[in-house]
Amino acid sequence: MQTGSTVADPVNHENVGLGSACPALGRIQMSEVLQQLAEILEQRKKQSADESYVASLYAKGLDHILKKIAKGGDKQQIVYETADLWFHSMVMLADQGLGPEDVLAELQRRFGLSGLEEKAQRSQK
Repeated sequence: MQTGSTVADPVNHENVGLGSACPALGRIQMSEVLQQLAEILEQRKKQSADESYVASLYAKGLDHILKKIAKGGDKQQIVYETADLWFHSMVMLADQGLGPEDVLAELQRRFGLSGLEEKAQRSQK
């Protein structure tokens, strides 16, 4: 990732603005990055598939978006694939009219709840 106001997206197909991105991504609030990415993904819905990689994913549908997830490898490859996973997850959310705030709200709901309890609640629905 480069410093400055524009960085390449995780799959290097488009440049996206991240405001004052700094070399240490950890200093940027995660929710800010997710919110900015969500806004960009919404903008891409208005573009043609010829103009935007993300628009081309939307045009191909949810099944195609979901196929963009899953690979493995060494630690660097795992980081790269995780960035792809997060990016394509954000595309999927935007495609379905959802955003990072929906996922963050669900994660917040799960605080203080054991994984076993959470799974039991899902099976009751």
